[in-house]
Amino acid sequence: MRYLLLLANTEERIAGWEDLDADGRREAMAEEIPKWNAFFDRVAPNPVGGLQLDLPRTAKTLRDGGLVTDGPYAETKEQIGGYLLVDCESLDEAIEVASQVPVAATGSVEIRPLDE
Repeated sequence: MRYLLLLANTEERIAGWEDLDADGRREAMAEEIPKWNAFFDRVAPNPVGGLQLDLPRTAKTLRDGGLVTDGPYAETKEQIGGYLLVDCESLDEAIEVASQVPVAATGSVEIRPLDE
């Protein structure tokens, strides 16, 4: 079964990222990339795909059949920053994979089975 893992972080962590200049972002990414590479090495048979999303401030939200607003304006203190699509034998395996995602240490990973 395939599961969508929604990767979220707090508004404060996202704001901290937005406050970095280009050099600061490169340094932060250089620190994070080894964690992600290690994650992908550990769960090599499971990931099907995934992407990092642009910053939440670039989002638009469509509501009530046509009202478009700036930003995600979710009813939460966390914002989705990316997703992974994984193929697992069970929900327990999907939870194990999600627990290894680097974002799980600082934010959250929502595990959602696909309705296929």
